[in-house]
Formats: sequence, structure tokens, C-alpha cells
Amino acid sequence: MSDLASLTLRMRDVIGGIWREAAAFGLVGALAFLVDTGAYNLLVFGLPGVTGGPMRSAPVQASAVATGVAMIVSWAGNRYWTYRHRRREKVTHELALFVFVNIVGLVITAGTVALSRQLTGCDCALSDNVARLFGWAVATLFRFFAYRRVVFMAA
Repeated sequence: MSDLASLTLRMRDVIGGIWREAAAFGLVGALAFLVDTGAYNLLVFGLPGVTGGPMRSAPVQASAVATGVAMIVSWAGNRYWTYRHRRREKVTHELALFVFVNIVGLVITAGTVALSRQLTGCDCALSDNVARLFGWAVATLFRFFAYRRVVFMAA
């Protein structure tokens, strides 16, 4: 087999592995996104027809709580599915790294809500959710690379 053919096969395997990993990561992330967004809207805006949620006067803190709940869903999905072949033996060490990476992600997401409210003065559901969507996109890119390089590395 020529060097070029060998390199082509190795590249195909690497790219295929990353795409499978990215797809699994994306599905886990989509579920976590639904949990996060649903929890945030319930905490701040309440159920439809109700005047407001229990944290309507604290949207940034509600964003942090919602992201924390979603983080638990994300860790379980990524540990036991996406990165099941790369788990660390020391679960506590892996979880500590995961929490640290997600705290950075939480700051990114909650920060977009704070920045949006500061810059626009708007406190409506649409404005908050657009800001959170932008924050989620940036935080998701950060998490994907951090999980691969830092968190889920078989020791």
C-alpha cells in the first residue's frame, strides 16, 4: 500500500470517528438544551397563563440553575454514551474536570443574558432566549473541544 493510500485511510478513520463523536455529543447536547431552556423558562416566566415563575426577578441566577440541571444530564449522556470508550477510572476526577468546564460554559451562557439585558434593557422571553441561544452556541463549541482534550481522556 502506498503512503498516500495509507494516509487517506487514516484520515478517513479519524474524520469518521470525529463525526460520530460530534453526532453523539450533539444529541446529548440537544437533550441538555431542551432541559436547560425548559427549566429557565419555567423558573423565570412560569407556566403559560401564570403571572411568572419563582425566579422571575432573578433571570441570571435562573439561567445558572437551569444550566446546572442540564449539566447533570449532559455529564451522564457524555460519560455513558458519547465518550464511553474514553472514560477515566477516577470518576471524581473526571466529574471535577467536567464541572469546571461547564462552569465556564455556564458563565458564557448566563453572561449573554446579563449582557443582553444591560445593552437592550429588554426583559422579555424572546430577548432572553435569543441571548441564551447565542451563549449556548459559543459554550457548546468550547465544551466539545474541552471534553475531547481535557475531560474524557482515558488515564
